[in-house]
Amino acid sequence: MASGWANDGAVQEQIDSTIEDAIARARSQMPTGESLTHCEECDAVIPEARRKAVPGVHLCVNCQAAHDKEQAAYAGYNRRGSKDSQLR
Repeated sequence: MASGWANDGAVQEQIDSTIEDAIARARSQMPTGESLTHCEECDAVIPEARRKAVPGVHLCVNCQAAHDKEQAAYAGYNRRGSKDSQLR
């Protein structure tokens, strides 16, 4: 049951859209192409096991962890925009 001007499936549509956006964002950030032998950030050697495990890898484990931590700050947004979630 919807409230106000929202249609019956509005909440589920918001959830579905959020999930679809997250999947699209994750896929767009997947490495592509040939794996590098050295990290493009710090020039450290990228082990062969990592190059095989993550085809198209361009960063060493340490630089990738730092990059992931930076990206976590921009991991998504709240579609519902409730007052409670805006205050957190």
